[in-house]
Amino acid sequence: MNQPLNQLLTRQDFRFSHRLRVRWAEVDMQQIVFNAHYLMYFDTAISDYWRAMALPYEDTMHHWGGDLYVKKASVEYFASARYDDQLDVMLKCTKIGNSSIIFTGALFRADELLVTTELIYVYANPATQTSQPVPTTLRELLLGFEAGEAMTTVKTGSWDALGKDATALRVAVFVEEQGIPLDMEWDEADKTSLHAVAYNRLDVPLATGRLLPTETAAGVKSSKLGRMAVNRVMRGSKLGRDVLNALMAAAQARGDNEIVLHAQRSAEIFYARLGFTPRGDVFDEVGIAHQEMVRKL
Repeated sequence: MNQPLNQLLTRQDFRFSHRLRVRWAEVDMQQIVFNAHYLMYFDTAISDYWRAMALPYEDTMHHWGGDLYVKKASVEYFASARYDDQLDVMLKCTKIGNSSIIFTGALFRADELLVTTELIYVYANPATQTSQPVPTTLRELLLGFEAGEAMTTVKTGSWDALGKDATALRVAVFVEEQGIPLDMEWDEADKTSLHAVAYNRLDVPLATGRLLPTETAAGVKSSKLGRMAVNRVMRGSKLGRDVLNALMAAAQARGDNEIVLHAQRSAEIFYARLGFTPRGDVFDEVGIAHQEMVRKL
């Protein structure tokens, strides 16, 4: 006889994990999480799974000309989650058929297994919702992710080499999202800066930034980092950190002593976590409040 599922699944069985905290609205009159919310937890985690693969879901599915539809969702309960519990939702792709993809999931409180799930998706034509073969590229991406392969690469280079992809990201973030006038987004520094662009395995650009030439004052070699932009759907997936690290490594390699940036106030915490500290007062730049931040190299 097979072992019970709760003895088979451990945290170590999964590469992917999504952390959440139980909210008051998710607890029922028994003071435990209402059973239907567990499916919501797994569905929320699936969205983050695609982000972990560096795939903006909607754009990627449109690129392939298909979409995924839930065929079956089964849940087995072993213990209850309660208000304010911190939970880890674990997922892995366990089987890829001709047109189906099966995910196994488990919900843990620390090392205690609370709930398991099996989610069966069918890849189908969005117009007719008739099944069609899973794209070979998607199959390879899922297998590669579960095997621990890297899902992104960061390229550095000149404006001539990377300007087209950097432009698309910067227009989407700064012009379309933040309303910065298009003619204020570009300057002559682009031509002399080192640029970095992060790509997924479909060669889609997802994040960018630039490093201006070194300036020397009072014996300190300083470089300025700017135009950091990350695809809206991919924020929180560490792509901004990867771009920043690539540019800081380049600054250090050319002998700079410090790196400076002008952070939008909403991004201060992100840069602080990477070792940057505020310097001077808050100031206005293109109608948005900014804070100069610096890190020694």
